[in-house]
Amino acid sequence: MVSEPDRLAREAALRVGEVSAVTGRKVFISVDTDKNLSELFFDGDVLRNIAVGSYVEVRKGFLSLIGKVEGENAQAEDRKPSALAYLNGKRILTVTLVGFLDHKGMFFGGTKELPLVGNEAFLLTKAKVHQVHNLVVKNGVALDVAQSEYEGYDIALPVDGLMNSHIAIFGNTGSGKSNTLAMIYQEFIAKMRSRNVAAFEANSRILLFDFNNEYVGANCLTPHKTVLELSTRNDTGDKIPLGAAGFADIEIVSILADATEKTQKPFLKRALALQQKVTDSEDPLAYMRNILRMQVMQILQMSDKIRVDQLMDYLRQILPEVDAEGERVELAADLDWYNTQNEFKLRGTNFFLKSTPDQIPHTVVYGHVENFEFANDTVTDLVTFTYVQLIWDVLSNRAQNEHIAPAINKLRSKQADIRKIFSADPAANLFESNVIVIALGDVNLEMKKTVPLLVAKKVYEDHKRLGPNRSLNMVIDEAHNILSRESFRESESWKDYRLETFEEIIKEGRKFGVFVTISSQRPNDISSTITSQAHNYFIHRLINQKDLQSIASAVSYIDKLTEESIPTLPTGTCIFSGIAGQMPLKLAIRPLEEQLQPRSATVRFQDIVPTA
Repeated sequence: MVSEPDRLAREAALRVGEVSAVTGRKVFISVDTDKNLSELFFDGDVLRNIAVGSYVEVRKGFLSLIGKVEGENAQAEDRKPSALAYLNGKRILTVTLVGFLDHKGMFFGGTKELPLVGNEAFLLTKAKVHQVHNLVVKNGVALDVAQSEYEGYDIALPVDGLMNSHIAIFGNTGSGKSNTLAMIYQEFIAKMRSRNVAAFEANSRILLFDFNNEYVGANCLTPHKTVLELSTRNDTGDKIPLGAAGFADIEIVSILADATEKTQKPFLKRALALQQKVTDSEDPLAYMRNILRMQVMQILQMSDKIRVDQLMDYLRQILPEVDAEGERVELAADLDWYNTQNEFKLRGTNFFLKSTPDQIPHTVVYGHVENFEFANDTVTDLVTFTYVQLIWDVLSNRAQNEHIAPAINKLRSKQADIRKIFSADPAANLFESNVIVIALGDVNLEMKKTVPLLVAKKVYEDHKRLGPNRSLNMVIDEAHNILSRESFRESESWKDYRLETFEEIIKEGRKFGVFVTISSQRPNDISSTITSQAHNYFIHRLINQKDLQSIASAVSYIDKLTEESIPTLPTGTCIFSGIAGQMPLKLAIRPLEEQLQPRSATVRFQDIVPTA
């Protein structure tokens, strides 16, 4: 037990001054004249003396009110401010109350009481700084990832409150945001594995979309991960397994075709139903040829030349270009169109096909149906069925070419890329391990937008069916690539669909155990709905005024002093604010060891051009 003289000596050493005025949450403290040094020694520790940005304790009875120093000025005895007034007068601190310590030493954010004029103010000891910054509840799991930037004390972040929340990490290039993201998840995975490997691997999944191949290193995040390095440049890249449903899943096909919700998606659903019907028949090839023969019969009896030409073009997409002998086939080679009768005539004969349909089996196009074969390529066969369905829809006046063709054309244009990126193997499983990194650095721009949307939607829908006590952490690095509201490379309807999908995940996912972490250097480019839905923010240095305004509107509980410090934050230092903490904290995130770091370092010319 500390004796009374020792207690008084300790308090005299820590005393800063006393409250001289109170205006709302603003408290003004007159600093004692002997407390103007920058540091002081106390119990073997070097304490930073009171200054702008530090914390101060104001004692009111048994309650300790905690405030943050936001400014100071000097006031001489004649009450006139002067640059040299502190030599013969008082320093006046402007303090904003941020919380209080109860009699048990528990810190609570917010204002419970205001101090009285004359209440004494004290420096925070190391123990009290830890009490104020203690974010981890008793028996909670802590992530040891940072230090307090001002005092240099270790700060632990709680797993519950941080990792079971949506996280936003913002900062300009070179500000340290990649290290923050990697450090948080490295520590989280290590702590969960040390706690219970089997339970963690069975019940918790982490999916990271890596746009620049920064996290593919053997030990980055964890050595116990699966990395899928995708490529649209060649066929040597890894492939994403789509599971049992594969390309028969309407959501997957709709995303690949950039399909509109009201017109093109219902059409694709009909095409998939037709494909399933043919596949389930006793002889799929014979069934398909019979369908094509029926369609040829109806097309050659039509009176609308424009629609006939259109449908013949569709048949050219379905039927092979050559016959069994390898000779090129022109489907209309033996057909003549007569405008007076508005019908086809079999060339070299007197047979008009609408009035003599029994002659249609003698046409080239009808006979060429016998040469049709399935491609045994999932995407090619899917495109074939879309054309067959489109023929039916046009024949029945159910659809118009200009409404449906863009979706089919999009599928056709992506065919090669889809083959390189996706696997239709029904037995394959995306989560071979519970930590997956999908590396998109070698993928073209169009597929960079398509892949995260498709995988995120599929994994989210699958996760909802798993039931309670399961978690999915979805991490999107360089999130402006797919969450931008300013993209001009796609139609408005498709951009809206993409953003609405991720907005649904971030708004509704928490109740299903799905938590999103986004990292970006341009928060202003990201949908404000997504930015504002984050629960915890790590804000590194940001310079652009629009980005700063976006942060100010999204994170309403950052004080003015903290907000104004964002453009001048040193590399590795960030403002942490959110539900995991009682108040905003300025943290210095620990740098990872070199072998654990993401590949995001700035290239150095002394390495590129070494001395001769």
